[in-house]
Amino acid sequence: MEAAIEKPSAKTGHPTGLYVLFFTEMWERFSYYGMRAILLLFLIDNVRGGMGLNETEGAAIYGIYTASVYLLSLPGGWIADNLLGQRKSIWYGGIIIMVGHIILAFPAGTTLFYLGLCVVALGTGLLKPNISTIVGELYPEGGARRDAAFSIFYMGINLGSFLGITIVGYLGQKVGWHYGFGAAAVGMGLGLITFRLLGQRHLGQYGNIPVKAESTNDKVPGSNTPMIAFLAGLVIILTVLQLTSVIDMTTAQGLAKAMGIIIALVAIGYFAYILLGGGLTTVEKKRVAVLFVFFLAAALFWAGNEQQGSSLQIFADRYTDLNFFGWEMPSSWFQNFNPAFILLFSPVLASLWIFLANRKLNFSVPAKLATGLILLGLAYVVMVFAARLALTGTRTSALYLTFTYLFFTLGELFLSPVGLSSFTKLAPKRFASQLMGIWFVGTSLGNLIAGLFAGGFDEENVQQMPALFQSVAYFGLGAGIIMLLFARPLKKWMGGVE
Repeated sequence: MEAAIEKPSAKTGHPTGLYVLFFTEMWERFSYYGMRAILLLFLIDNVRGGMGLNETEGAAIYGIYTASVYLLSLPGGWIADNLLGQRKSIWYGGIIIMVGHIILAFPAGTTLFYLGLCVVALGTGLLKPNISTIVGELYPEGGARRDAAFSIFYMGINLGSFLGITIVGYLGQKVGWHYGFGAAAVGMGLGLITFRLLGQRHLGQYGNIPVKAESTNDKVPGSNTPMIAFLAGLVIILTVLQLTSVIDMTTAQGLAKAMGIIIALVAIGYFAYILLGGGLTTVEKKRVAVLFVFFLAAALFWAGNEQQGSSLQIFADRYTDLNFFGWEMPSSWFQNFNPAFILLFSPVLASLWIFLANRKLNFSVPAKLATGLILLGLAYVVMVFAARLALTGTRTSALYLTFTYLFFTLGELFLSPVGLSSFTKLAPKRFASQLMGIWFVGTSLGNLIAGLFAGGFDEENVQQMPALFQSVAYFGLGAGIIMLLFARPLKKWMGGVE
């Protein structure tokens, strides 16, 4: 059944359903980013009732959690495409997230805390890719209007992030860690209420039926044998690596490193599965190949950008002047620069894309992603100077982190909403949610690297800070320049989709 296309609002030019998804995602991101803002601080705190882990262990657990949240988007997309549909996946995912945050709100020991993290990760994996997929379905015509819609949707993500970091960060650092975790549960509850009350009225039939049930394409594979074979192969590889001591999944840091291998195998294996066993046409295969390049760019970008909750959080807490007119600001609030700048600049860039499109001045998608990587590199150039100053024993000015987050924000706006939009446009329809999950797997890999990177920020390795930041700067600038050189052939393989 084809979903009825809701007419755009005369005032905004976008269907009301976009704003239903906007506010649902806003509250879900309130819960996620709010909790993430205090997670590493809680893990390494040994004064105010935290877990008292060292930086290496705490950062590894942080990386495992944040990576799992996005890695589980892949099975979450598969469940939506094959079993539940996007709408039910969003609803049940939100309920699971809320239950997870409620578990975290109780100071009942290590086992219960880790259980809460697992529950939140499972729910987020079910919700996250599917809400973005429905946004894309609201704009079947594609074009600059869809890109603008994703920029608006991205504002919802970052409004939720800003509110979550502000409220949860304050409660966690100034009142008590578990009050912050409880506030995250309240935020997800508000998102569920929004989606339930307004979704039925303004989203029509979008996402109600699994794509597999709708499809009549004879090229769709008739069984799940390739998927089962892929999963079995993944288990065998991991078992061999564990038995030969290449990886060690019995420690936090070893498990984090093992997850890096898992994520890489999942991404490469899944792209191979779709290309070889997905019944794609030649045009579809070229587009999926382009999505693989975009996936690599996203993984590298998020590896640098997601340092906000790990190494940059430690830098803010230990090496940055937190005094604000005589009041000591919670160090987690520095993470608010990113969503605040996004709220400021999102409308500007959304209007810019439409302005350029109307005048047939095309800034191609690959070029936008390349620009995002270059801006990431520039952000870490700033941090190299900040780290060198910190080594003198002086608390650095907040301006260093402010300008770092400014470059982060501009880079993110060039890469993330455009990447989201591209995955909805280039992905074959029957794999839409699954490939949206792959986009978030790139974020998963980036988060894991960010966590492992932060493990080097203990007091014994403080002299390494400038070199660590410099390495990220080189990778960002180098990858951006390389992608810029290949922007034209990538655009050609996109087959006219922009």
